[in-house]
Amino acid sequence: MGMLTVLRFLVFVLLLAVVILNWLWPLPWPLAVKLPVAVGIVVASQYQFWSKLSSGSVFAPEFPRPVILLFNWAVGTLLFLMLAQLGLDLGALVIAVVRWQPVHIGTDARLAVGGTAALLSAVGVANAVRVPPIRDVRVVIRGLSPEFDGYRLLQLSDLHLTRLFPARWASGVVDRANAADADLIVVTGDFIDGSVAMRRTDIAPLARLHAHDGVLAVPGNHEYFFDYAEWMRHLSALGLTMLENRHTVITRGAAHLVIAGVTDRSARHHGVPEPDLTAALAGRPVDAPVVLLDHQPGDARAAAAQGVALQLSGHTHGGMILGLDRLVARGNKGFVSGRYDVGGIVLYVSNGTGLWPGFALRLGVPSEMTRFHLRAG
Repeated sequence: MGMLTVLRFLVFVLLLAVVILNWLWPLPWPLAVKLPVAVGIVVASQYQFWSKLSSGSVFAPEFPRPVILLFNWAVGTLLFLMLAQLGLDLGALVIAVVRWQPVHIGTDARLAVGGTAALLSAVGVANAVRVPPIRDVRVVIRGLSPEFDGYRLLQLSDLHLTRLFPARWASGVVDRANAADADLIVVTGDFIDGSVAMRRTDIAPLARLHAHDGVLAVPGNHEYFFDYAEWMRHLSALGLTMLENRHTVITRGAAHLVIAGVTDRSARHHGVPEPDLTAALAGRPVDAPVVLLDHQPGDARAAAAQGVALQLSGHTHGGMILGLDRLVARGNKGFVSGRYDVGGIVLYVSNGTGLWPGFALRLGVPSEMTRFHLRAG
């Protein structure tokens, strides 16, 4: 049994012990109510298992959208309820030690934390599935020609087009992106969850993305979970230029701006080309600043060593929930959300435009479409 499997099992046992035995069972409800609620808790806690049964992959729940929304709300409620009940228990323990007498947690307190958990989860799901607003970011680029001063670059990332983020949502994103009046649109990976056959309709609106200098993109790790080669062909057919370890040059008069892209770290586990920044930059105009598209932010220091001026990444979803973002940062070399100055370059990590449907909640970490205003410096 792998470490991840053991961890999931321990979390599952803790959740059931806290929520069912320590929150639900002491409530003064009849057994005819408690048993169905307990069953519902167990069913909700196995959302990823049901997702795998629906499609063959935990990453692509093939349920109607209302069912996916309900599952995410239920999972979020269980998580917040478990944490709140543990807080209640700890508070009761401290008071009992100080007073040296038992402390009873009343029904009102249990219902209060239950209601708060349900409300927080509902807000989190609503935040996750909205079409995000445009966030404006100003970046000074070393060596940028005055010809490119004020150049507008719009980043989308982590769309995760699925039954949860379907064609209607994608159309809303495309409409807002096109209205942003960007010179260039880039997408930093994780377009989908599912096969081309499953997502063909959901991803179709991306063919309408339009900017003066086109739409450039790189793959994310989720593209590798399905048929990577087929997805690269399909995305290219939609009009997106996929930068798989290569670059393109944008010209204004005699000035140049290099946009380079690399494949994702996940490639090494799927028998396809691994990220190769050296190859991506080969043959570029040596006096032109480089904007790098890399789905994961962890290699920013290596990018700085190769002369990149600005790296745009995603992958982390910003951590999704305040507090949880600190844990996500630990798995991404400290990078999780927003702007970082790394070895003389600017790294920007998008919170993501969409979200993985297996845990679609956002609290304090809003989704975004990011419009960069490049300034000469």
